Amino acid sequence: MIPRYARPEMTAIWDPATKFRIWYEIEAHACDAQAKLGVIPQENADAVWKAKDVEFDVARIDEIEAVTKHDVIAFLTHLAEIIGNDEARFVHQGMTSSDVLDTTFNIQLVRAADILLADMDRLLAALKTRALEHKMDVRIGRSHGIHAEPTTMGLTFARFYAEMDRNKNRLEKARWEVATGAISGAVGTFANIDPAVEEHVCEQLGLRAEPISTQVIPRDRHAMFFATLGVIASSIENIATEIRHMQRTEVLEAEEFFSKGQKGSSAMPHKRNPVLTENLTGLARLVRMAVVPAMENVALWHERDISHSSVERGIGPDATVTLDFALNRLAGVIEKLVIYPDNMLANMNKFRGLVMSQRVLLALTQAGVSREDAYRLVQRNAMKVWEEGKDFKTELLGDAEVTAALSPAEIEEKFDLGYHTKHVDTIFARVFGD
Repeated sequence: MIPRYARPEMTAIWDPATKFRIWYEIEAHACDAQAKLGVIPQENADAVWKAKDVEFDVARIDEIEAVTKHDVIAFLTHLAEIIGNDEARFVHQGMTSSDVLDTTFNIQLVRAADILLADMDRLLAALKTRALEHKMDVRIGRSHGIHAEPTTMGLTFARFYAEMDRNKNRLEKARWEVATGAISGAVGTFANIDPAVEEHVCEQLGLRAEPISTQVIPRDRHAMFFATLGVIASSIENIATEIRHMQRTEVLEAEEFFSKGQKGSSAMPHKRNPVLTENLTGLARLVRMAVVPAMENVALWHERDISHSSVERGIGPDATVTLDFALNRLAGVIEKLVIYPDNMLANMNKFRGLVMSQRVLLALTQAGVSREDAYRLVQRNAMKVWEEGKDFKTELLGDAEVTAALSPAEIEEKFDLGYHTKHVDTIFARVFGD
């Protein structure tokens, strides 16, 4: 996580001051629940809330931790400095450090997910707008990078919309998956703390109580969360790669907006490079880097070890901050993407009707020609287009075996572009609804 690829709202979630504020709220709500149960005096629970408007001194906590070598103890010591040692003596009653750490981490992930979901709404809106704008703008579809059959630019955007809509659904589920908290004590048995405390803390902080924990919340939840971020990153790369392809000089069906004063190359003044989508391809790799470590965190020794801790200190902020930046960058690219319909048509016509070969093949079989013979007839005329620059329709009309099965009018009809767009409305209804 570096400032170049970070946005303030997301980075604030991972700021130490935010973390300590969440720690405090967990401890304060736990004290309230303990007081209601009669475990600690009400006045001690009330005293903890004296710090509700205090800005915790991060430097002071770090100073204490340098001696204690324990972050939660350092925080509790600092809290006692603020509210008084006697008033603080029941703070953390029956709890273990992971009760605070894990519940906080999940709160941070939930907050991060809320930002990411809003990011995805912006991206989805941009994709839908461009899909509707270019719904019937015909371009050549490609398979293996080679001209296949006509499609539309609108369908390209609609396809990416559907993919991102699935990703949003996945993220909503991943958010639900990590929205749990645990205040269950040293090995998760509630031996020294009542389960009602956990219920109260989770309710106050918008979480569900973890059904069963050890000393930690099960890490399969987090593995699913980070895997979802990795899938979203892969979809970002999928879209970015298509844009990069469309911006190639030989294709130039679309390109990133090139602003006034922008420079494309230090050596070649003519260059207009797809720098944003290339950047997005790299950022997607960074997000995916978190997936395998998150999965490796699932297996811990017995009730807990801390092999997962250092991993999560890194991947939590890095993956969410980077993905937040990438989603917003991609939304901006889509919103301002420059589309060239004339170039799309020119590219499609580059091989003089060749992309209609399947229609002719099917027409021949419908006319009684065997599939093997029909394929041979169409292919031999198609190869003249590839190798000699001939016109496909002209060659078909001059092939006696083809015209023996199909009339000139029937051959002519097979080159109608409208044939390939007749179900666009149906597809759009499936993607966007009626």
